[in-house]
Amino acid sequence: MQPLHQLLLLTSLLLVAGGGIGFIPQVLGAEPEEVNIVHYQPEQVHLAFGDSLREITVTWSTRGSPNASLVNYARGAYAKDKLTVVKGTWQRFVDGGRKARRQYVHNVMLRDLQPDTRYEYSCGSELGWSPVFSFKTPPAGENWSPSLAIFGDMGNENAQSLGRLQQDTEQGMYDAIIHVGDFAYDMDTDNAAVGDAFMRQIETVAAYVPYMVCPGNHEEKYNFSNYRARFNMPGETDSLWYSFDLGPVHFVSFSTEVYYFLNYGVKLLTKQFEWLERDLAEANLPENRAKRPWIITYGHRPMYCSDEKEYDCDGKLETYIRQGLPLVKWFGLEDLFYKHGVDVEIFAHEHFYTRLWPIYDFKVYNGSAQQPYTNAKAPIQIITGSAGCKEAREPFSNDLPAWNAFHSNDYGYTRLKAHNGTHLHFEQVSDDKDGDIVDSFWVIKDKHGSYGSSH
Repeated sequence: MQPLHQLLLLTSLLLVAGGGIGFIPQVLGAEPEEVNIVHYQPEQVHLAFGDSLREITVTWSTRGSPNASLVNYARGAYAKDKLTVVKGTWQRFVDGGRKARRQYVHNVMLRDLQPDTRYEYSCGSELGWSPVFSFKTPPAGENWSPSLAIFGDMGNENAQSLGRLQQDTEQGMYDAIIHVGDFAYDMDTDNAAVGDAFMRQIETVAAYVPYMVCPGNHEEKYNFSNYRARFNMPGETDSLWYSFDLGPVHFVSFSTEVYYFLNYGVKLLTKQFEWLERDLAEANLPENRAKRPWIITYGHRPMYCSDEKEYDCDGKLETYIRQGLPLVKWFGLEDLFYKHGVDVEIFAHEHFYTRLWPIYDFKVYNGSAQQPYTNAKAPIQIITGSAGCKEAREPFSNDLPAWNAFHSNDYGYTRLKAHNGTHLHFEQVSDDKDGDIVDSFWVIKDKHGSYGSSH
């Protein structure tokens, strides 16, 4: 065949393969050009509690702006029951990377929901709608037993726990999920495409159950902009710190990162500390402790840990969040949490699971030798950072510290069931062992409040 005929045939084949007009073959080795297609279809749908349990925030992203943010929802069956339409707001988010990729993040607050009720919903606009998702609101009041899944440090690659969490969620096992920092690895990577992929992956759980979060060190890029834009937690603090009540528990979320990224200013650190003082003092008032006896905090980096990698939580150096900023010792949280009687503190960051004995100032304060977690005389700390990410597992020290009660570096996540005002039950699920429970324990407390008088 003549060269001209070969060229014509090749061109014809390319046009057919590319659907005709607009197909441009890539030159080998050249970077593909991003085609500027506008998408109005909702993606990355996720839920969070609002300022009360009768409010649910629906958040999603679109590539183009449809200039509308709508949720249609029904109490019961979406296809049969009357739909309520709620309008919300949207914000244009531009990633700080080289391509300055943009998307539109939509937020709609559903208010005055009925307690203990199943709703079905879809979100979007007249230009494009999501599939129909569902959620169930919590029961009213304090006298019920919420169940949660809790973990940190889950990425796109090696997200070992995600499949099991999806199955758990489909079976209705959880009233909320708490992700204790470090998402995607990292949200800003590849001009935020990795963040988009992560949010699409977790939609399979987060569109069905409130997905409550706190920031970790992997969210730091561009002053935590991906984290702030993508999540919408209660309060007005860009999801950096907030609290919410669920059954007999007052949950407090905070940022450990304000202690480490001081290049963004000390103001966030001082504002958070002042807020924590107020929030914990109020939660610890006798009338509030009578209603909601348990106070559980969660933040990303731990106060204590059992590996030699970390520069400030192995006992050789003072932990910033534990003792406060170096030298001046301002804004330390261990004394604050001890003073206001925090029962359980949950951390991540280390890619393993550790249960600590009740601890304060490097000393163990068990309730008794036989029942260490019954009427403990100091907060109980848990590190749960083994959900799975590309950084893999982390080894433990050869010399384990005295406060280490149990540890595992199996991939997995933690379950909490708050049975009532006196009994909490924790389990550690191992994904390596096909969902087996590798650790379980009860925290029992007859009286809640400051530990100051117990020593």
